Amino acid sequence: MKKIMVVGVSPGVGKTTFARRLGEALNIPVYHLDKYYWKPGWVESPLEEFRAAQLEIVKQEKWIIEGNYTNTYDVRVPHADTIIYLELSLIRCLFRVFKRTYSNLGKNRNDLGEGCPERFKWEFFHYILTTHRRRKKAMPERLREMQLTGTQKTIVVLKSKKDIETYLKKIKESRIPN
Repeated sequence: MKKIMVVGVSPGVGKTTFARRLGEALNIPVYHLDKYYWKPGWVESPLEEFRAAQLEIVKQEKWIIEGNYTNTYDVRVPHADTIIYLELSLIRCLFRVFKRTYSNLGKNRNDLGEGCPERFKWEFFHYILTTHRRRKKAMPERLREMQLTGTQKTIVVLKSKKDIETYLKKIKESRIPN
């Protein structure tokens, strides 16, 4: 595991926290796609600029790239050796986004670009509500397609908080020198 994509069913599933913890356990740098996508004032980056940033990251020997952005899967997937998919319930995802928003309101999170303070937007919650089921249904086929792209890949699917914690514990234990 040297080139790892962390994707998830929805915002709030825990991609950022999981990637950070995995990066610490494996001593691999973590790249948050939101940081490359959002410019100050919540302005979206042009697609070519966003793709170019990812093309630079995937050239590195080791990386964990966290974030969905399906329109640039083709940049990351061929280079990844491991794809980790997180899937939690809609209610848990909504709760986590609400909690994150409330806790960070007006502050800049380290996984977002500068000048993008946390904000409350009903549209974001609506997006989660209206896409969770569809994305959950589509993901098994997407994962099969990813498996066939580029190098041989390990696909890891974690569908509960317990699965996530067990996986991270296993990784940490396997890294302890004897």
